[in-house]
Amino acid sequence: MSGVLYIVATPIGNLDDITLRAIEILRTVDLVAAEDTRHSQHLLSHLGVSKKMLSLHEHNERDRIQQILNYLEAGQQIALVSDAGTPLISDPGFPLVRATIEAGFRVIPIPGVSSIITALSAAGLPTDKFSFHGFLPHKNAERVKRLESLKNSDGTHVLLESTHRIERLLQQIMQVMPESQVVLAKELTKRHETFIRGSAEQCLQVFEQDALLKKGEFVVLIYQLIADKDDSVDLDAEKMLALLMQEMPLKKAVKLAVSLSGLKKNELYKMALVLSGNQHKED
Repeated sequence: MSGVLYIVATPIGNLDDITLRAIEILRTVDLVAAEDTRHSQHLLSHLGVSKKMLSLHEHNERDRIQQILNYLEAGQQIALVSDAGTPLISDPGFPLVRATIEAGFRVIPIPGVSSIITALSAAGLPTDKFSFHGFLPHKNAERVKRLESLKNSDGTHVLLESTHRIERLLQQIMQVMPESQVVLAKELTKRHETFIRGSAEQCLQVFEQDALLKKGEFVVLIYQLIADKDDSVDLDAEKMLALLMQEMPLKKAVKLAVSLSGLKKNELYKMALVLSGNQHKED
């Protein structure tokens, strides 16, 4: 079987972010399956590519699967693209990819831009462990329940949110984990790329000062330091570290805190970075 399905990442804003490999694949495939053919046609036109296209979105994906498998059976090369970023990440494609693999055809990723990784790289929150949760449920009770489940989970949590619900989400974060550090990223890679950093309450205050900042789709990152299951970092350790940082440089304070508490250096260093950020805001 020579048919191949390529999963092609496309730009999330700046069209120059497309990779050379992605351009070559889009030029050579027989068919482009796109979430929105009109939107993707704009990208293809920008690249000087004319290609047969097929719509594949959340409402017709399962109906399209057999059609695409037939094309693959005939030896055709197909590129799957979403409106922006990497397909399948909060976008259509999973049922198709699974069916393609089960049918014995190759699925080849063509990596590129992802709004999640783009936001994480510049947010200023820990990236050694993170989890992606997509869009939370629309109903308030379900959204709060999901946030409660994140409250005691390690790492940075990444969500997506629309302009219509971003204020409600921030209010719910205030309710569930008011001490968490929040970063809102919007218009990534575009002219008006914006990062809003602070507590959920501080982010809401920014919107009050400039209502236009509420417009657009957001990548929402949430980080809350919690106790480690094996080596608990409790409030006393945090207070001790805060006092040490008032008297000496951060690295020296962490080193001394490790000696005094016996806790892990990495955990205390992470705590120190969060504390130094809070102190900077207060100043």
